[in-house]
Amino acid sequence: MSEQNTVTANRSQPSNLLRRDVRFLGNILGEVLVHQGGKELLEIVEKIREMSKTLRAEFLPELYDEFKKVTEGLSPEIRHQVIRAFAIYFQLVNIAEQNHRVRRKRDYERSAGEAVQPGSIESAIKELKEQNVSIEDVEDMLSGISLELIMTAHPTEATRRAVMDIHKRMAAEVMELDNPTLTYREREKLREKLLNEVLTLWQTDELRDRKPTVLDEVRNGMYYFEETLFEVLPNVYEELERNLEKYYPGRDWHVPTYLRFGSWIGGDRDGNPSVTANVTWETLAMQRQLVLSKYESILKELVNVLSFSTNIVHIPDELLESIRKDEDAIGTVQCVEFRRNEKEPYRTKVSYMIEKLINTRDESLKGTNKRYNSPEELKQDLYIIDRSLRHHFADYVADTHVRKLIRQVELFGFHLSALDIRQHSKEHENAMTEILAKMHIVENYSDLSEDEKIELLHNLLKDPRPLTSGHLTYSESTRECLDVYQTVYRAQQEFGDNCISSYLISMTQGASDLLEVMVFAKEVGLFRQEADGSIVCTLQSVPLFETIDDLHAAPAIMSSLFELPIYRSAVKARGDLQEIMLGYSDSNKDGGVVTANWELRVALKEITAAATAYDVMLKFFHGRGGALGRGGMPLNRSILAQPPHTVGGGIKITEQGEVLSSRYSMQGIAYRSLEQATWALITSARLAKFPPNKLEDSTKEQWEEIAKTISETAQNKYQDLIFRDPGFLTFFRESTPLAEVGELNIGSRPSKRKNSDRFEDLRAIPWVFAWTQSRYLLPAWYAAGTALNEYVNGSEQNLATLKQMYEHFPFFRSLIDNLQMALAKADLIIAREYASMIKDEEIRTRIFGLIEQEYKLTSEMILKISGQHEILDNVPVIQESIRLRNPYVDPLSYLQVQLVQELRELRSKDEDDTELLREVLLTINGIAAGLRNTG
Repeated sequence: MSEQNTVTANRSQPSNLLRRDVRFLGNILGEVLVHQGGKELLEIVEKIREMSKTLRAEFLPELYDEFKKVTEGLSPEIRHQVIRAFAIYFQLVNIAEQNHRVRRKRDYERSAGEAVQPGSIESAIKELKEQNVSIEDVEDMLSGISLELIMTAHPTEATRRAVMDIHKRMAAEVMELDNPTLTYREREKLREKLLNEVLTLWQTDELRDRKPTVLDEVRNGMYYFEETLFEVLPNVYEELERNLEKYYPGRDWHVPTYLRFGSWIGGDRDGNPSVTANVTWETLAMQRQLVLSKYESILKELVNVLSFSTNIVHIPDELLESIRKDEDAIGTVQCVEFRRNEKEPYRTKVSYMIEKLINTRDESLKGTNKRYNSPEELKQDLYIIDRSLRHHFADYVADTHVRKLIRQVELFGFHLSALDIRQHSKEHENAMTEILAKMHIVENYSDLSEDEKIELLHNLLKDPRPLTSGHLTYSESTRECLDVYQTVYRAQQEFGDNCISSYLISMTQGASDLLEVMVFAKEVGLFRQEADGSIVCTLQSVPLFETIDDLHAAPAIMSSLFELPIYRSAVKARGDLQEIMLGYSDSNKDGGVVTANWELRVALKEITAAATAYDVMLKFFHGRGGALGRGGMPLNRSILAQPPHTVGGGIKITEQGEVLSSRYSMQGIAYRSLEQATWALITSARLAKFPPNKLEDSTKEQWEEIAKTISETAQNKYQDLIFRDPGFLTFFRESTPLAEVGELNIGSRPSKRKNSDRFEDLRAIPWVFAWTQSRYLLPAWYAAGTALNEYVNGSEQNLATLKQMYEHFPFFRSLIDNLQMALAKADLIIAREYASMIKDEEIRTRIFGLIEQEYKLTSEMILKISGQHEILDNVPVIQESIRLRNPYVDPLSYLQVQLVQELRELRSKDEDDTELLREVLLTINGIAAGLRNTG
């Protein structure tokens, strides 16, 4: 058998193992159902499951009627348990699938021998070598790549922390099933442990009894650093350096910091009044506490490891001198790890280091040698130990323990992760209006034209005099606005400049929006002009362009800013680097999926061109959500989706909601995700440096024009329904659980920016979440079919062109494949059930007919362009996963429709039922677990 056949044969075995795990966990759940609810409960669940599977295979009206009769005839007590049974089943399937992803990677590495796994770090470096890329070019590329993954508290993760902890324990136990050395008794004990875990899961409340506070959300975000990222991130760097040494030997490779995590949690105040300046400070304090504790734990382990004795090895004077300095500064060490053994100097040194870390929390010792006043000081001590170990040839110990800790200090500092601040542009304008009026500079700043605002703000930036006064009283909102900048300044002094350096401005619509933030920054010294005329700027204004109109305006806005000498000087002070955020959610909600993707691509290119004219590099921040309707896709694909020449200044990408738990709750999956991201970064850098010339420029231009035409048609079609159909909002509100989703306690932030029922004020997250729950997934595919069909217009030649574009135009291929994923997850038979909740028959029939027609047309066009027989034939693993999940999601959907109707009927009479609401929320949780990328 050939090597390839061996790999293929071995891969089929893990698929059987996945089925084994799902069946194994399903049987355990069955036992728990009998134990908790009797055989009757299990029989009802099995009956509903079998009927649902049969209906999914072939829709028979008489079976459908019987199925509805069974679900509607359930008593409230049994119904509640049935909902939980299906919801928990999905939690178990998700655990099995996550474990299977780790298993598949391990199986590949075990069976492939010398073969290199596609999408791995090694494959990226091997490709560079095979392309004869010089070592100098490799170094240049590595110094230019940058990826920051930003955790946000966007409320699409419905799973409680307590439930996630159970999942984590179960995942480890299920993985142990693969251990071939287990005895029969050990396997039985493992089964008993899993039975206990499923029982605990059954008796643990999936629903939060209150909305999480912002600090709860901060703790949830820190969970991933604590459990996986602190270990996994340095391992990714280590693997990259290992492969560089393998393919490009002779260099002492220490890769620059190119991959790190940041956060919005505790800094994102847009529409969330709970995020105050005090909360931001508390967030930073909590992050520092965690990172210092991590360092202390590692150093305590080092005390035990570094038992080298001067009776055997020669210790350099540098280490001994540093111990003497520590002894002079600190004296007797209080920590229990202290080892005062003259013959074991490393233990003494590390004990002093632990004491200095403990003292780092003591404000009264700031500036003294008794504590570490910066991460750099800790790193210098680690380098002294590293050099000393290598002096007596303990290289392995240095590489294994000390180098990893040095990398962790480089990555996490004393602040764990950079915190971004975000606020709505209107809040700054309101505060500026009040302040300028009180100083009698201008009566009503808001009434000024954009040009007048720019001129005024530019003059204020050049004026060294303060604009605010401690003797004046400001409104609460203006005071809070100013307090944020004071907090940022204080934080930079305490935790270092890198703890907060980006201030994002939602709904940026003009250059004045960025200048306002700079004027406020000037008030506290975050922006200042020194006596010699040089500019210091430690906080950058970052525009967030969200709507289609904002994307169109963005290049001109940035050009007007770069024209201002003082703004250009501020950018220069930041290394000639300007960060710009692009919003995928609101642009999609505004113009539809096809138009949003196209307009974002155009904006990327045009903003890049505008910045290049002023010798400014750009770091684009992509505000992707988890769902397809909000730009969601695998991390490596989202990197490669960017035109290579637009990634020169680095990339930032949001990681939010359920994406965090699916990618980073297990070390194996977190590693693979970050490895693939590294592969994509290096691949993108290679394509930018050595662009392939496969297509004529005329062909590229033709395809760009075709994509533009398709986008324009799609936008008209989308907006005809969403904005111009008078019945659409009624259809949306009544045929989706939008209102009920708002009652699920999954986020501290309100679902609307204002207390308003206007579509414009609805946040993009509940918009997508509600469409996903009702199985339409409309934002992720609607209008694509019409746009593609109108371009083809019956012409075989035009269809052939689209097929060519699918094969050779990465943007178009990515668009088509994302549409496939959305169509596969949508289900219009189930969606029709949700449409039955609409009271107005004319609205229901007409709009559902439009959606159904568009769904069929989009599916037809995708199959024609891709040349496939069925949707997702190109990704059979996901196709199979969706096919297997749907019959189990369907009962929850049918029950949700029934329960929502009952709840709304009650509420129309000014009555309520907390148990009924609870059941509705349980179905929302269950469907979210079943469909995965929900929002």
